[in-house]
Amino acid sequence: MTQTPYAPGSTIGILGGGQLGRMIALAAARLGYRCHIFTPETDSPAAQVSAACTVAAYDDRAALTAFAQAVDVVTLEFENVPVETLEFLAQTVPVRPGARALAVAQDRVTEKMFFNTFTETAPWRAVDSEADLVAAVAALGTPSILKTTRLGYDGKGQARIDAGTDLAEAWASIGRAPAILEGFVTFEREISVIVARAPDGTEEAYCPVQNEHRHHILDTTTAPAPIPDAVAEVAMDIARRAAADLDLVGLLAVEMFVTADGRVLVNEMAPRPHNSGHWTMDACYTDQFEQLVRAVCGLPLGSPQHRCGAVMRNLLGDDAHDWHTILSDPKARLHLYGKAEARPGRKMGHVIILSE
Repeated sequence: MTQTPYAPGSTIGILGGGQLGRMIALAAARLGYRCHIFTPETDSPAAQVSAACTVAAYDDRAALTAFAQAVDVVTLEFENVPVETLEFLAQTVPVRPGARALAVAQDRVTEKMFFNTFTETAPWRAVDSEADLVAAVAALGTPSILKTTRLGYDGKGQARIDAGTDLAEAWASIGRAPAILEGFVTFEREISVIVARAPDGTEEAYCPVQNEHRHHILDTTTAPAPIPDAVAEVAMDIARRAAADLDLVGLLAVEMFVTADGRVLVNEMAPRPHNSGHWTMDACYTDQFEQLVRAVCGLPLGSPQHRCGAVMRNLLGDDAHDWHTILSDPKARLHLYGKAEARPGRKMGHVIILSE
C-alpha cells in the first residue's frame, strides 16, 4: 500500500451515514477534502454535509464497486459494517482501518482474546448454549452480564444475571445467539483512551477521560480523567499497543475500568471516532475527527494536547430541544446532528462545557 499522502482535493469514502460520519466530513472539508458517504439510510446526518452519497446495502457489490472507483481512500464511522464489505473494497482502494481491526471489534470473544494476549480484562466465558451459560455462571458467579458477541451496543443485546435469575429466560432474552458472560468488576471509574495511528506507524494518543453512563448510554465525559499520571500512562500504552498489534490506520478507542488499587482492565474497543472523544472538538489542538482525516490520508498527525479541560454531555431525545438555553451559556459549545426525529435514547447532539 502506498505511503504517498492523499492531497487536499482527494475524496474520502466513509462507510456509514451517522453523526460520526457527519463530523468526519466537516473536519475533512476544513482541510480541503471531499467526502462520499455509503449508507443504507436516506437523508443521513453525514450525507447532509458531504459532496456525494450512495444509498445502498453494504452487500450491494455493484454499488460498492462504483463507490470504490469514485473515492481515493475509505474509512468507517461505525463498526457494524460487514467485514466482507471492507475486504471487497480493499481489492480496489485502500481501506483504513483494515478488515482485521473491524473483525476483532465486532466479536466480543475475539476482542477479549486479543486483549488478553498483553493485558487484563474482566473475567469472561464464551457462551454458545444454555448449558454453557449454567457453567459460566458457576465459574464467574453473580452478578454478571450476558451479552451477545455481535451487534450489541448502548445496552442492547444484554441481560443481567443475578442469584435468582432464570438462566433459561436470560438465554432466550438475547435470542439464544452466541454470547459471552462477563463477570462484574469492582471499579473506581470508567475511562477511555483514543489513539491515532498513521500509515508509517507513528501514533498520537489523547489523554484518558472519565465516562459516566445512564441507562447503558454514555451521559458525560470529563477530560482529563482524575487519575494518577502513572495510571494514565498505563491506559495510553494499552491503546497504543492495541493499535500497533492490529496494524490499524486511523483511530482506535479503548474503553477501560480503573480499580481502587490502580489496575486498568480493558472493557471493549472501537476502530473509529468515539462518543467519548467529542470533547476534543473544542478543547484540543487537533480534534479526533481531523486526526482521523490526517491518519487515513497519510498526513502528519496533529497534536492531541488539550488546551483546557472539558465536560461533554450527550443530548438524547428531547434534550436537544433545549438548544436555546444551551446557547445562552457563553462557555457551552453546542453540536447538533441534523436528525429529524427525536426519540428516547437517540443521540441528537452533544454539548461541551470548557473549563480553565
